[in-house]
Amino acid sequence: MPENTRTTEDPPAPVESPVLSRYEQRGIEPVPEADRQGNPLDLFWVWFAANLSILGIPLGVTLVALGMNVWQALLVAALGAFGSFALVGVISIAGRRGGAPSLTLSRATFGVRGNIGPTLVSLASRLGWETVNTATGAFALLSLSALLLGTNPDAKQTPVLALVCIAIFVGCTVAVSGMGHAFLVTVQKWATWIFGGLNVLVGAYLVSTVDWSAVASTPAGPISAVIIGVGTIAAGTGIGWANAGADMSRYQSGRVRAGALVASASAGAGIPLVFIIGLGSLLAAGDSSLAAAGDPVAAVRSLLPSWVAVPYLVTAFGGLLLSNHLSVYSAGLTTLTLGFRIKRVYAVVLDVVVTTLGAIYFILISDSFYGPFITFISLLAVPITAWVGVFVVDMIGRRRYDADALMDLSRSSRYWYRGGVEWRATASWAVAIVVGFLFSTARVSEAEVWFTGALADTWIGSNGLAWVATLVVAGALYAALGGVRAGRATKEA
Repeated sequence: MPENTRTTEDPPAPVESPVLSRYEQRGIEPVPEADRQGNPLDLFWVWFAANLSILGIPLGVTLVALGMNVWQALLVAALGAFGSFALVGVISIAGRRGGAPSLTLSRATFGVRGNIGPTLVSLASRLGWETVNTATGAFALLSLSALLLGTNPDAKQTPVLALVCIAIFVGCTVAVSGMGHAFLVTVQKWATWIFGGLNVLVGAYLVSTVDWSAVASTPAGPISAVIIGVGTIAAGTGIGWANAGADMSRYQSGRVRAGALVASASAGAGIPLVFIIGLGSLLAAGDSSLAAAGDPVAAVRSLLPSWVAVPYLVTAFGGLLLSNHLSVYSAGLTTLTLGFRIKRVYAVVLDVVVTTLGAIYFILISDSFYGPFITFISLLAVPITAWVGVFVVDMIGRRRYDADALMDLSRSSRYWYRGGVEWRATASWAVAIVVGFLFSTARVSEAEVWFTGALADTWIGSNGLAWVATLVVAGALYAALGGVRAGRATKEA
């Protein structure tokens, strides 16, 4: 009888269940077929939880500041969030095929050395988001302590308390991210119900305070504002997560359909984002002072009585923590892809140390926070979308990844190419980045502009479509250079 054949008398094969009492031993090496038992619903909860963050409120306020009314803002939020996370879902397909994290699979596209550039960009993105999450989470705890214990909410006046708040947030992050995939999926699922419910309760109260006459009288903005808004939301949400798509989907069963992976990411993230971004835009439309606030999150807190402020701050802390869980887990895998020969859990700790130092700087030293945050995510959208353009074109022709070659960094690797670099992919990525920055303006405020690209005043640049130009140029150039054939020619086993 063939080895895999069963009779009706055979007992059912045992199904491995997640062991939540020990951390994930696997690093970036591809997951064996037998261990891929995941389903799209797992990913739905993971992405839903990761996007319950109150950082969506400033994005909603930004849409109103661009001149849109609430209905336009809701449309823009839906297009930007659902659309950008559909890209995350597309990258997830590669994770199901290869069973490895996104940037590890990217070695097959760029070469084991050529992949270092995209990996560094991805790590910078993850560390940046984690620093923002940690700093904002600590601010939420400081405000909560002020309400419940009467302490001073000013971090610079209470530096020891601020450090304690950072340590609490970091400790909660490592407790989940360090444990690994199975534990992370379970925590994200159940936390979604808890913090999702709190978001609804707090949101209901905030809606009841809105000046509906002011909302109704807000005129519609120009189509240019809508176009810019879609780009802003896409850059601030799904684009930042695109190169992490395969990090969670690597445990998905080979039987899962590609469309289900796209839908799980798009809907899982899109639903909470539209709710939170829409809430931010509604509040800003009802109170014009929010659009001019330097810290819209703190400004919203000032509108609340204490009995609502407490659940608001708890919700804020929880949502930021859920986002950070996934980001730190992904950053740990990305760190290992750079060639660090350490256990995954140690990579998580290393990344958390970096983001803790960044959070300390933001909270205790820096005088500005959200301005650089928006500028930061806008700039990183360019190299990330350039990577997406090349990687997706490569996926068209590549159905399998050689597991051994992905882990082989020597000259004998199938993915060594020439000098460790796949020049067509790397050149397309680099050219697209240059094009993207030519259309970009790095503006922190009216008085502070980091740089202005030579084509920033064109229709593409002035409408915030630098990331779209980057995506199109990267994919088109790589395709023209034979990118689709590159995957087929490798003859993966």
